[in-house]
Amino acid sequence: MCGIAGFCNYPTNWEKNILKMNERMHHRGPDAGGIWASDDAKVVLGHRRLSIVDLSENGAQPMHSASGRYVCVFNGEIYNYKKIRDKLLAEGKVRAFRGGSDTEVLLEAFEAYGVKETIAMCKGMFAIALFDKITGKLTLIRDRIGEKPLYYGFVNHNFVFASDIGSIRVLEDFHNEIDTKVLQIYFIHGYIPAPYSIYKDIYKLDAGCMLEIEAPYQKPKISTYWSVREIAKYGEAHPFQGTQKEAADELERLLRASIREQMVADVPVGAFLSAGIDSSTIVALMQAEASNKVRSFTIGMEDPKYNEAVYAKEIAKYLGTEHTELYITAQDAKAVIPKLAGIFGEPFADSSQIPTYLVSKMTREHVTVSLSGDGGDELFCGYLSYSSIQRIWGKMKGVPYGLRKFCSRLLIHCPLIKNNQILQTKSYLLGAKSAEHLYELSNAQEASNVNIALEREVYPYKHNSNPYGDLKDPQSSIMLMDMEVYHPDDILVKVDRAAMAVSLETRVPLLDKDVVEFAWTLPIEYKKQGESGKLVLRDVLYRYVPKEIMDRPKKGFSIPITQWLREPELRGWAESLIDRATLIQQGILNADEVWRIWNDFIENGNWRIQIWYILMFQSWMIKEWCRA
Repeated sequence: MCGIAGFCNYPTNWEKNILKMNERMHHRGPDAGGIWASDDAKVVLGHRRLSIVDLSENGAQPMHSASGRYVCVFNGEIYNYKKIRDKLLAEGKVRAFRGGSDTEVLLEAFEAYGVKETIAMCKGMFAIALFDKITGKLTLIRDRIGEKPLYYGFVNHNFVFASDIGSIRVLEDFHNEIDTKVLQIYFIHGYIPAPYSIYKDIYKLDAGCMLEIEAPYQKPKISTYWSVREIAKYGEAHPFQGTQKEAADELERLLRASIREQMVADVPVGAFLSAGIDSSTIVALMQAEASNKVRSFTIGMEDPKYNEAVYAKEIAKYLGTEHTELYITAQDAKAVIPKLAGIFGEPFADSSQIPTYLVSKMTREHVTVSLSGDGGDELFCGYLSYSSIQRIWGKMKGVPYGLRKFCSRLLIHCPLIKNNQILQTKSYLLGAKSAEHLYELSNAQEASNVNIALEREVYPYKHNSNPYGDLKDPQSSIMLMDMEVYHPDDILVKVDRAAMAVSLETRVPLLDKDVVEFAWTLPIEYKKQGESGKLVLRDVLYRYVPKEIMDRPKKGFSIPITQWLREPELRGWAESLIDRATLIQQGILNADEVWRIWNDFIENGNWRIQIWYILMFQSWMIKEWCRA
């Protein structure tokens, strides 16, 4: 895990600026740093290193291919690099390797097979910048699911890129304005989905995409080399033909292979254990693959409503892991809140970012790499919302859309239900065109969300621009929506930024290419029946952990943020952020709407998740003002 950065045609002091970019992402790579510039300094690359594989200087970056044609900076891991290395040696493409790093293998594969064929071979998480000295082409590549971040764009008309948006923000000529057209999306979801960022002319490279740019480095060309939507469509058209037991056998085989590859490192490796199905499966299979005790890590809270640590300890004891747990206080969690804007670099408001940071911080005291169970809900139909959408759509779809749309508009503007949040939400959902549209509207919750930002124009993005009906099964369609937007732009952002803030590498075995592609071939009845989801994943887990140990309601990885915001300490912090005069001076948010929502919460107890979204935006905004 590392950080990469660079720019083209930068007019001011290139060395000073690339060093500033590197320093801003020091936390992503505290072990070493390096820079490289072409002879004419038209292309400059920077790298910060967190040493994981080949800790010697042979793994240092920027790295050149043996021929000298290519130079690369790389963030992430190629898990199957040893197989690619063996292929290169067996075919005589390479006589010998200088070191043992995956970066060197990647470079020689690019030279031997070309960029596209090499990426097709690679299994891993990565953000890559590759410069071809012969053609002058710079290529940026992001992994299939979006585990590793990669921002790019233009600052003062010059092309720039980085793992951390803050590294772009520190450039001397950075004057990019806040892009207010993303705020409508942000206040619906609590994050800014790719390809957008909080700044104009700065973007996120989408998962599974490749960007190519050549001199004079003004017109990037973006292409897709892998698409989860196409994988899902192919999987539905070519379903798995075996029994559910045979599906579990194959899933177990694929997961064990993925975990075996992802446990490879020259530094200590462990795993998060939250007591849920996903992380318990990962830890169980890790222990089955390991010759020694696996290190597992859990945080708990004293409040039993939010504490799964006692169950995680029971699972760890059964599996025989070397388990570490840390009970945090409310004050521990509250102390993280002021740090969040700096950690995430742009507005981000999934409140589980707080426990994720705390468990990462504790884990980093013992290991450098931690495996995570993320991905199980989106791939194996784990969220309860999938069932509710299916149930609601099953009742609605028999009524003609035109009639439902008319009734929806009529009810939304009816004075009798204007102040009834439940009826208003139901009226809003009544206008859905399809199960996917219903899910999109349910995320928005209520029409008043769009009034928080003063800017009324909004960009199209995957939820409102992709065609509905690509998949036949409604629950599969919603899982696909989550895999395209929520998972890469919320879950993976949360884990990457929180862990990298303390220089911890995280790896996600469930997002292995083969596992993902197999999961989309499984019939929905192998994933969910009634209210019970992740069936085939549970079948694998129960081979290692008794069902009775796991058979309990999931509490989730959350904190009592609604309770804390009503207490004097955090209430004072919140109200200072949304000070009416400050909001008016900033000219971005609707002060009246912000205070209407806040007062409704304080006086009437009506919590809306947009309150946290507003507070995280304002926390970031104040930090932005201080830097301006």
